Amino acid sequence: MLTVGLTGGIGAGKSAVSRLLASYGAVLVDSDTIAREVVEPGTPGLAAVVAEFGDGVLAADGSLDRAELGSIVFADAERRRALNAIVHPLVRERSAALQEAAGPDAIVVNDVPLLAENDLAGLYDVVVVVDAAPATRLDRLVRLRGMAADEARSRMAAQATREQRLAIADIVVDNDGTPEELAERVRKVWEELVARKGVRGRNSGA
Repeated sequence: MLTVGLTGGIGAGKSAVSRLLASYGAVLVDSDTIAREVVEPGTPGLAAVVAEFGDGVLAADGSLDRAELGSIVFADAERRRALNAIVHPLVRERSAALQEAAGPDAIVVNDVPLLAENDLAGLYDVVVVVDAAPATRLDRLVRLRGMAADEARSRMAAQATREQRLAIADIVVDNDGTPEELAERVRKVWEELVARKGVRGRNSGA
């Protein structure tokens, strides 16, 4: 098994890269999806979030009001740390179980938005960083996701810097260009991952 940590700043195009890698046969473990699952109604995770932040973060149907919670934590680093302390251990536990179930021959891509922020690079054989210029990311968030520019800048600022992400990268995927250019770059990344898995397998018996 080859374990890959995939990360990138908001708006960089990490999700597009993860979908392309999955199309080649990678087993995708999506931390964002898992983070939603661990705070679904009836879960201990949601109960812990409500205990910390109050009933105001619940929607009328009893589910988590993500917009309301987001408005709290993105504006306050201390509150964001409190949320992360609840959610991240649950996500790590579920991610580890999914990775273990993938089997010994898999290339497992862990899509982890906050990999750099939480110092998780050491958990993976390879770290892939999807990189785009801040102006490109801001444009995508405003134009494609419909965010207000101030909100987009706030979310970008709440994450690791571009330099911090690049410092932990084994492979960098430049995504300032077209979807076609990205697809070609990801194809080459997949070939490199397959090659790395082969070398690791010969050296370790994995």
